[in-house]
Amino acid sequence: MQFADLRLAEPILRALVSEKYLTATPVQAQAIPPALDGKDVIACAQTGTGKTAAFALPTLQRLTGANRPVTGAVKGARCLVLAPTRELATQIADGFRTYGKNLQIKLTTVFGGVGQNPQVDALRRGVDIVVATPGRLMDLMNQGHVDLRNIEVFVLDEADRMLDMGFINDIRKIVTKLPKEKQVLLFSATMPTEIRRLADSLMKAPVTVQIAPVSSTVELIDQSVYMVDKRNKPQLLAHLVNDLPMSRAIVFTRTKHGADRVVRHLHKVGIKAEAIHGNKTQNARQRALDGFKRGKTPVLVATDIASRGIDVDDVTHVVNYDLTHEPETYVHRIGRTGRAGATGHAVSFCDGEERSNLRAIERLIRKQIPVKTNHPTYVAVSSQERDEDRDERSDRRAPRQDRGGDRRAPHAKPWSDRPASAHPQERPHVRAQSGRQHMSHGPVSHAHGPAPTRATGGGNVARPAQVGAKPAASGKLRPGRGAVAHRKGPGRPNVQRSR
Repeated sequence: MQFADLRLAEPILRALVSEKYLTATPVQAQAIPPALDGKDVIACAQTGTGKTAAFALPTLQRLTGANRPVTGAVKGARCLVLAPTRELATQIADGFRTYGKNLQIKLTTVFGGVGQNPQVDALRRGVDIVVATPGRLMDLMNQGHVDLRNIEVFVLDEADRMLDMGFINDIRKIVTKLPKEKQVLLFSATMPTEIRRLADSLMKAPVTVQIAPVSSTVELIDQSVYMVDKRNKPQLLAHLVNDLPMSRAIVFTRTKHGADRVVRHLHKVGIKAEAIHGNKTQNARQRALDGFKRGKTPVLVATDIASRGIDVDDVTHVVNYDLTHEPETYVHRIGRTGRAGATGHAVSFCDGEERSNLRAIERLIRKQIPVKTNHPTYVAVSSQERDEDRDERSDRRAPRQDRGGDRRAPHAKPWSDRPASAHPQERPHVRAQSGRQHMSHGPVSHAHGPAPTRATGGGNVARPAQVGAKPAASGKLRPGRGAVAHRKGPGRPNVQRSR
């Protein structure tokens, strides 16, 4: 179906033609007509199917139609779009600007990782559309900077990922501030039970659009898997980047620290690569993404959540460096390549502990992924690399909310929506103890000699191991606090020695 057949306003069609967007994708062709009629819509479609335009185009038409209020007559935004990550929020805002460039629409983005003052200033000046992540939006709402009383269109994009990230409670709180009469557009790659319940509580007789079930992978994507030991994955990746070659590749890792390790390994062999994950500042993430889009950086290493919002054409390869334990995530990952009818390649690395993940993926996609055997000659790894390998395996076995990965506990605010300064991994010289922060200035005194240390999983600081305390002549250690000695003398208060 052509966009010209969808009853879109002339200024919007002009913008689409200037971008050479002529034919609607299936999700656009099925979701736009009921949305233009003012109906609620639930659309289930995988990544890369054109969901942004499916809700942006009818929203723009509604906000600029004959019933548009006089400027200044309405206080606050008229459309709210919620997205799970900063990158996706930025991508959605760019889409609204592109499709609405011939319209007088004011828009702002609201997300963490950057200062809030410019966002607050934009809200005070007045906007039509707010594209936000739930965490920062809740912060500004609690400060009284956001007025949602006049929202006409409420959009939830990547709803399943927001559920995974623990945003569901924030979303419910935000919904209580919206007017009862509004249009709701919900887009998701999958439809978990909790998201279905949320939709039922928000929507009235919604139109359901189902496109390409999650088990159906793009036929034009060539999929393959290498059975490889964990310690040899860096060498295999470097070999494939140069040998295939990979001109524009996205490499997926399980953890943020794992993404940084992959980048370091690639840099050692002269391959340009950048990492994008929740520990990076927003500016650093945007620079990495811009370099990848312009072709200056051929390899982008990302975690699954940070990758939401990566909208880059002509991605030649997707590499599953760590094979995900969620089969649906595999489908979303490889959907980054093979877009718009182009061919693409998905390469997976599977070590001994990931065999069950591979079997689950093959059950979901209902096909066996061919195993490649053209391995390079592997050289012995250094002791440091072996230590990193052990750390990575330990991260896997840790509880999900504690491994530094992307899934968080339902009550937790995800790292991807917090400023980088909030991450203790990026401040290894600061150590929290007894509810306070102590700076390390020198050796630590111990009543019974040096305390044993153990490596921390998240930084380069060696922390004292917790040992039982025993009384000594020179003082005593607090139980479970082997790192700090206290001495008390006649007429002297307790003194904590400098660290």
